[in-house]
Amino acid sequence: MAYLAEYGLFFAKALTLFLLIVGILLSVVGVAMRNRHVPSEQIDVKRINDRFRDMADALEMATLPPALLKKRQKAQKKERKAQAKSEKNSPEEPKKRVFVLNFNGDIRASEVALLREEVTAILLGVRKGDEVLVRLESAGGMVHAYGLAASQIMRLRDAGVDVTVSVDKVAASGGYLMACVANRILAAPFAVIGSIGVVAEIPNFNRLLKKHDIDYEQISAGEYKRTISMLGETTDRAREKVKEEVEQTHTLFKDFVKARRPIVDLDAVATGEHWLGSQAHQLKLVDDIRTSDDYLMSLRDTSDIFEVEYTIKKKVLDRLSGLIGQLGKARTLSNNDAPITRLS
Repeated sequence: MAYLAEYGLFFAKALTLFLLIVGILLSVVGVAMRNRHVPSEQIDVKRINDRFRDMADALEMATLPPALLKKRQKAQKKERKAQAKSEKNSPEEPKKRVFVLNFNGDIRASEVALLREEVTAILLGVRKGDEVLVRLESAGGMVHAYGLAASQIMRLRDAGVDVTVSVDKVAASGGYLMACVANRILAAPFAVIGSIGVVAEIPNFNRLLKKHDIDYEQISAGEYKRTISMLGETTDRAREKVKEEVEQTHTLFKDFVKARRPIVDLDAVATGEHWLGSQAHQLKLVDDIRTSDDYLMSLRDTSDIFEVEYTIKKKVLDRLSGLIGQLGKARTLSNNDAPITRLS
């Protein structure tokens, strides 16, 4: 009996181990199959008209007395069936299409990688009369990054697409560089607009090093290869060179705005100041005082409104490696001797 008991215990352990291994293998295969069939990058398109309709229906159903609720639900089903039948038998002329893009900018304009794909997708299927609404939120950032972001909106303009930029919170500096490309700019009454200026900044620890008797050496070729650095001593000539570069960038910024919004008095607004929406309207920095929600609501009966979003689904390992890479980049930037020039 003892032998049978030991054999049964061994068999149970072996069976448990076998099932555990099979379970792990099935899990790995399942994850691999999911990753194989689900694309890591894709364009998501959502119809905003349907969302408005669902919100209105939900509110109506929630406020109806219980006695009328079932009657209203039946009537609604009949209306939907009749509408679908009518559209099938005698299709209406296609409505104007409005594509909604969202851009939330940081100092590096990180979302420009998504914006360029969204713009490409729209251009591949654009029709005459289509409109693009860009809901823009950005306080500015690096010159080259926001120059590229503005170029993406310019692609739509060059293709003949009507572009509207809506600012609910802030479009300052690099954000306004993007906004001024549009056919028209809408702004909420208290949105922050403007800040047409440029700043270059970098901390300098040279005196701290000297205080602790630490020498810093740097060898470079080219008179202006390094001007202002974090650890070296800043000369008057180097400081003047950086100031000259900042002025040149500011001139390009002003010329860019002037070419796209000639009605703006640049002498009055290109001072680096910012204004609230109502003030910006008086200065002709924006065309109308209106929120993006109000604008979309006004279009819901006459247009088909679609929100376009490019998404990148990253695996856990990719996210971890990306985080490590970002930390490495941050460290590299902290060791970079070039001053950071940004639109601000």
